[in-house]
Amino acid sequence: MTTMTSPPSSSDGGASSSAYSHFSEGVRRWIEGERWSELRDIQENAAAHILGRQVDVLISAPTAGGKTEAAFMPIVSSLENSPTSTIGCVCISPLKALINDQFRRLELLCEAAGVPIYRWHGDVSQSSKNKLLKTPRGVLLITPESLEAHFVRRGTKLRSIFGDLAYVVVDEFHAFIGSERGRQMQSLLARLEMVARRKVPRIGLSATMGDMELAAGVLRAGHGQQVVQVEGDQGGSTVRIQVRGYRRSSMLRKLIGKSDAQAKADNADGDSEIRHGDLHEIANHLYKTLRGTDNLIFANSRNRVEVLADILRRTCEEQHVPNEFLPHHGCLSKDIREDAEALLKDANRPGNVLATTTLEMGIDVGSVCSIAQVGVPPSVASLKQRLGRSGRRDTAATLRVYITEEDQPNPVRTQDNLRASMVQTIAMVELLLENWCEPPEVGALHLSTLIQQLLSLIAQYGAIRPDDAFTALCKTGPFRNVSSSFFQDILRELGKREFIAQINDGTLVFGLSGEKLVDHYEFYAAFQAAEEFTIIHAGRTIGSLPVTQGIEDGQHIIFAGRRWQVISVDEDREQIIVKPSRGGTPPLFEGSPVSVHDRVRAKMLEVYRSVRVPKFLDKTAQGLLQEGRSTFFRLGLAESHIIQVGSHAHLYPWVGDRVLLTLQLALKARGFEVSNEGISIIVKNTSPHQLQDALESESRAGLPDAPSLTRGLLGKRSEKYDHLLPEHLLNEDFAAKRLDVAGAEASLAALVDS
Repeated sequence: MTTMTSPPSSSDGGASSSAYSHFSEGVRRWIEGERWSELRDIQENAAAHILGRQVDVLISAPTAGGKTEAAFMPIVSSLENSPTSTIGCVCISPLKALINDQFRRLELLCEAAGVPIYRWHGDVSQSSKNKLLKTPRGVLLITPESLEAHFVRRGTKLRSIFGDLAYVVVDEFHAFIGSERGRQMQSLLARLEMVARRKVPRIGLSATMGDMELAAGVLRAGHGQQVVQVEGDQGGSTVRIQVRGYRRSSMLRKLIGKSDAQAKADNADGDSEIRHGDLHEIANHLYKTLRGTDNLIFANSRNRVEVLADILRRTCEEQHVPNEFLPHHGCLSKDIREDAEALLKDANRPGNVLATTTLEMGIDVGSVCSIAQVGVPPSVASLKQRLGRSGRRDTAATLRVYITEEDQPNPVRTQDNLRASMVQTIAMVELLLENWCEPPEVGALHLSTLIQQLLSLIAQYGAIRPDDAFTALCKTGPFRNVSSSFFQDILRELGKREFIAQINDGTLVFGLSGEKLVDHYEFYAAFQAAEEFTIIHAGRTIGSLPVTQGIEDGQHIIFAGRRWQVISVDEDREQIIVKPSRGGTPPLFEGSPVSVHDRVRAKMLEVYRSVRVPKFLDKTAQGLLQEGRSTFFRLGLAESHIIQVGSHAHLYPWVGDRVLLTLQLALKARGFEVSNEGISIIVKNTSPHQLQDALESESRAGLPDAPSLTRGLLGKRSEKYDHLLPEHLLNEDFAAKRLDVAGAEASLAALVDS
């Protein structure tokens, strides 16, 4: 394992600092009770801006960097010294678990200052919610969906709840950027200010920021340059990194996905796909290296989390030791997830938790010894966020990455022969060490969420004029890249489908379909959730499973790190009843892939061209890298971006996914039969010379506009209300989110000149 040390951090401020002296008596008392001898720089620097109640503040610091206290010490001080007549601070958080965690962290601080604090989400009792509604004061921790419900259900009463609002905090701010849920959050912030009838200071908290300027523009649309940026120490601790390589056998590949009976027939072992091969080797290393300490193990899918959790649990049983490896993902029940979190927090018991993204964010699970990443990291930003969960001031942050490549790759699949997974991981780790991560994606139109917010506005006010709705949502709201003509087209389409209607005075009201839609609780979420069945054993709910894959009586599955047999499926009650079993295969959970950035692919090209072998690679990883480089030079990719494989031309532009898809669609529009292999475009039945001529011609003529490239493309409806968009707006929306014409034109110019 390679050890590297980042530059030293700046010194912290003392507790006798100017910030401390301006805090309220209750907050100072709380600090003394915590026995702090000093405040961190980030807490010093944020305090004056927040206490002034005038400016927006974006706070970025690593996990456990003190950003929560940096925001809430001055907020609670302000509310103690100048109480509001309604809720004083709304904190929007992406997860219920995060809200519960923040509530525990802030409860004593608020109590010391005499400031009430409340939670509001689906698991909070109605009596607690009624108490808040009766006397709305203090701090409210809430999800975007629950806040949306307030606008829809209590539109006429919102001023009595939020009218004197002094602050809005967005926790884990980076998790919202670029998503439909994030645009919903931005709209809710703007609508809170409409209720308060004034600007309300916004405070964004995040551990990872690839571009603070862009992120500031998301926090306050159109006025990002006025947002105060406060960055905490991003380095100063030792980082220990190892990338480990593994080889997946062809026999294992054939067995994966087969039923128990098929697997037994092939290998006389119903779980051979799990007990042998790369995942078993990875699990063995995790067991030997991590058992006895506290660690987080991230996998890229719930499926892989379940497989590894099952292997590790059974290994513990075989070794007659307590199981220290528990799964944690969004389909598991709250109790099971909290058991895993409690294991990490318990200082008297070692524990390892296998998770997807659920523990990537700032849920307090205490200090963990190391982070394991199984599979190619989703992004550099995600890798940075996960690494931040390990290491504190006096201990090293430790990362182990486990990458599998095919043992005997198909000669036709050049990506496998190039060992692209290994090289992409190396590129990401090197970018991480350069302190770079992806900037936020801010160019999407988010028309699905615009439809939701329009209907929510109508529900809030009962009726609304079209020009007022356009001003609130688009002209001065978060949908500023939506033109008035696009907005009118949406209104016409919704009117045709009876979701809205226009009465004699011109105001918009609900049509019959709109009333039905908004009356359903699922309306509050901007994202599309798959229908799920509850999994029950002995009367206890152990989680839920998307029904898109189908479940049958008698089927064996792995869930919550254990093996089950399905006893029955009740479609009316949406329940799956299970019992313990010896056999099983993991469910095929669905997930959305993360787009690879241009800089990652450019760094991959650097890695291929270099002769340097990174010190953080183990022996197998070094061998895989050398194999990839050998293939790279053997195929002639060092001299050309186009190679011939059989009767097909393969184009390697070394660009990110958005540019790659744009180039692919442009070639398709010229009549070529094309497919995407991840890092390359395959142009079928075409020679390199023919492809080069086409690229030169495309570069001279210029690419069509992005929406034109999407015409005839299938699978564009991915968001919740995309089905309500007219076709031309669906094309515009997809193009803004997935394509990059300017980047593709720059790539074409480089390809032609090379």
